[in-house]
Amino acid sequence: MPSILIVDDDSMVRKMLVKVFQKDNYIIHEASNGNSALKLFRDENVDVVITDIVMPDMEGIETIRELRKVNPDVKIIAFSGGGALSPEGYLKIAASMGARYTFQKPFDINELKEAVKKLLDS
Repeated sequence: MPSILIVDDDSMVRKMLVKVFQKDNYIIHEASNGNSALKLFRDENVDVVITDIVMPDMEGIETIRELRKVNPDVKIIAFSGGGALSPEGYLKIAASMGARYTFQKPFDINELKEAVKKLLDS
């Protein structure tokens, strides 16, 4: 069964994504920040990482960079609602760091599910 690591400091967003992907029979791992995500990524078999960009402790851009150090081929989806920069600014940086798909909050859950499916099929 494919596994997904969901990284977001907002517990409501995390819970919603966990529920959505569990219904589709994925194994779900969740982390509230980049540090926890890296530990989980090293310890578990993860097929796709879905990460927020603006988070405390270790933000999403740094998380993507560190995940790539562990596994350069990791499949990453990034999303953002903005912060100091516009969401588009953060997402352009995430894409340049290797996020294969990017979404601006609020995003269409069906588009996110389709992106996960495409990454798993590639």
